[in-house]
Amino acid sequence: MRGIRGATTVEEDSAAAVVKATMELLQEMVERNGIELDKIAAVIFTATPDICSEFPAVAARRMGWNSVPLLCFQEMEVKGAIERCIRILMLVNTALSQEEIRHVYLRRAGILRKDLAE
Repeated sequence: MRGIRGATTVEEDSAAAVVKATMELLQEMVERNGIELDKIAAVIFTATPDICSEFPAVAARRMGWNSVPLLCFQEMEVKGAIERCIRILMLVNTALSQEEIRHVYLRRAGILRKDLAE
């Protein structure tokens, strides 16, 4: 099992923005790593405290991920941290090595891991 990390941001705290950005991030994580839905063991979502309009997990359900365990948490509130950020830890059963995993950082979240952002 491997963990695949991802993060993105939204320009506004609205349900539509949260779902759209989360769907985009999930799709990128799956595509870049060649992940099949039945290989996903669980997905953990976090959102900064300034996101309260929708659960990011709603995006996965709308994508048909009905059998995947999903859980949402609030990110720690740290002074100076990036705002309106959604982070994901996807746990996947895969033969990929740790070095082969492609983590995904979109939009302003690229500043979190400049070494991994494309």
